[in-house]
Amino acid sequence: MFGHEFFDAVAVAFEVVGVSAMVIGFIVAVGITLRTWAKTRSGATAFRTLRETFGGVILLGLEVLVAADLVKTVTSTPSLTDALVLALIVLIRTVLSFSLQVEIDGVAPWRRALVTGPEVLARAAARSGDGSQPNAG
Repeated sequence: MFGHEFFDAVAVAFEVVGVSAMVIGFIVAVGITLRTWAKTRSGATAFRTLRETFGGVILLGLEVLVAADLVKTVTSTPSLTDALVLALIVLIRTVLSFSLQVEIDGVAPWRRALVTGPEVLARAAARSGDGSQPNAG
């Protein structure tokens, strides 16, 4: 069955991308944090930078891993058990994502202005002194 093997490989590729995004993102987040600390000598600013950048990376990784689970479930033999397992995994990852977003922003999503992941990363990079200034609007 060529089709089934192909989609299994796609699901594994999504898993690798999701985990790789978290690992590489952690390294980048630490680098940005060290640059922020070197520029500001403020532990509080550096810590906030690490929380924002690594939190965004974890959110991205979780979303990619949810995609991997969806590919696995949609391309497997349909069963109620598989659907329930997928629903539970998506629910857990959604709660984790929501909790991380609240932790990063400090407020519930419906109580804050629209802040996207790239804007958070751009602010963190600007604090680290890379010379780029994020848009204020």
